[in-house]
Formats: sequence, structure tokens, C-alpha cells
Amino acid sequence: MAPDARVTIGGLADRLGLSKASVSYALNGQPGVSAETRQRVLALAEELGWHPSSSARALSRARSDAIGIVLRRDPGLLGAEPYYMSLLAGVETELGAAGQSLLLRMVGMDDGLDVATYRRWSAERRVDGVMLFDITIGDPRPALLDALGLQYVLHGNREPIAPGRVLLYDAAGDAGLLVDHLAGLGHRGLLHIRGPEEFEHELDRMEAVRARAAAHGVRVAFEPSDYSMEAGERIAARAVAEDPTITAIVTSNDLLALGAQAALTRAGRDDVAIASWDDSLLCRLGSRPITALARYPEEQGRRATRMLLDQLAGITPAATTARRSSLVVRATSVRAAAAA
Repeated sequence: MAPDARVTIGGLADRLGLSKASVSYALNGQPGVSAETRQRVLALAEELGWHPSSSARALSRARSDAIGIVLRRDPGLLGAEPYYMSLLAGVETELGAAGQSLLLRMVGMDDGLDVATYRRWSAERRVDGVMLFDITIGDPRPALLDALGLQYVLHGNREPIAPGRVLLYDAAGDAGLLVDHLAGLGHRGLLHIRGPEEFEHELDRMEAVRARAAAHGVRVAFEPSDYSMEAGERIAARAVAEDPTITAIVTSNDLLALGAQAALTRAGRDDVAIASWDDSLLCRLGSRPITALARYPEEQGRRATRMLLDQLAGITPAATTARRSSLVVRATSVRAAAAA
């Protein structure tokens, strides 16, 4: 058969009954396909005279085979955040399988340091793409990365911010699991200890909790925090002392939950329920293990990484949503006194 310069990866995939991703992996020597499938793809490509375009070859030569992540976190505190440690483990697992590496920078909370890092990476061609976390209200990073020509995937609740590039979470579904559970235990006064107010996902969580609580006739108060155990302890201690109608607390992460638990234990208030938006080993330890949402951060890391690698290969990602959360009920799921 005469070579056909118009043959594409999509055309090869159609002829073989395979996905474009599988064909791309086979042609580029990446893991993810069997030896038999790789041989089938290579044989047909040779038969049809397929070859990558000159621009694609040039792009391939320019690649760094590295993915970048910039976290606005104190480097000394990252180890205390189990969610990010698990998520990064998932990222590394997927990158390792693809023969890629991770460039991680923690730049602290000073404004502009993350943006400066992206600009430097782009100028030096240090990374092929980046992953974004902790999206803020009016976040400038997607527009900046578009201007720099850097591919990216972000974790968020809103698709319009970057269509096709968002690993979507279900904030309303998560809020429903937590609030439905606590309302079912008879609680009618709820405190939600949130994270920083500038984060988009915290606004989405607050709105979802408020709506779900209203549907149950539950009164809810909100307090922002910095996600630390110290903040959870301070806010919980003050709230239950000042407002005796608060009989349940939802926290936006496990460290806040651990702090709230310490405050309640010190005050002798084991009658107050606690539920954390993040599950980790911290929630399982101690004499009163904490009810929490299992959100599978390691799998989130793998899915986001796969999305970015597919994007770089010119392939439409197969999955763009995070795995649905589940509620793990533990000892802090106590019934409200009036419903006991």
C-alpha cells in the first residue's frame, strides 16, 4: 500500500479499533499498552507510511519531560498536610509510569512569587505543563499560562474558568453527605470552620453547606481559618462556649478537625459532633476517631496528571471528574442531645 501523508493518529486508531491515547502511547514508546498492541500499531504505521509532522518532531525535541507544581505553602508545613502528600504521591505514580518527572516549588504566601515562578519556567523551558491548586477568586494564573503558552490542568469546582482543563469536584455532593448525616443525627445548630476566604472552593463549599442546611432547617455559622490545627482548636473552643446551640462542627480539613476535637475534649463536650471534609490517618487516631469524607486524593493526583499528559499528547482526556466522595462514619458522629 502506498504511503499516505494524510494518515493521522486518529486514522490509525480508527483502523485498529483502538483509542487515540493507546495509539499515541504505542508510537511514542510510552507505557500503558500491551506489547501485542504496540506491535500492531507500529506495523500499521509502517505499512501506511505514517510519520509525525515536522512541527510535532520539533515540539518533541523541545520538551523537558517534566511537569511543574507551584504550591503557596510554607515548605516546613507541607508534611503536616496529609491531603497534599497523598495527592503528590498520585502525581508521582502517574508521572513515573510515563517516564516524566515532577518539578515542585513551595513559594510561601507572598503575592507574586508563584506567578514569577511560572514566568521563569516558561522562559527557561523547564516544564511542559503545570497543575494548579487552590484556585482563588479571580485567579490570574489561567490567563497568564495561556499567554505564556504553557499547558495546564487545575483542580476546581467550576468548568468555565478553563473549559476542558478542570478536574471537577462535586462540592454540592460533598456538602450533602456531611449535612445530611449531621441533620439525620438531630443536629440543628452547625458550625463550619472554613479555609481562607479567597479560595474559590471554600466559597463553593460555604454556599453548598448553606443551601443544604436550609433544606433541613439547620442553622449554620461560618468561620474562616488558615487550615491549621491551632485555628481549629481556637475557633471551636470560642464557638461552643459562646453559642450553646452549636451541637455539630464541620471542618474544611483534617487538621482543623483535630484542633476542634482537642478543644471539645478539653471542655468535656463529647456531645458535639465533628465531621471533616478530608479524611486521613489523623482522623483515625485517638480515643474518639473523627467522621470524615474519603475524597481519594491519590487518585485525584493520578487523574489530574493523566489529563495533563493527554493534553500534551493532543488527546482528549478520558476522565475529567474526580472520584465521588464517600462518608466514613466514626465516633464523632454523636446524636444531638434532644434526639438521643
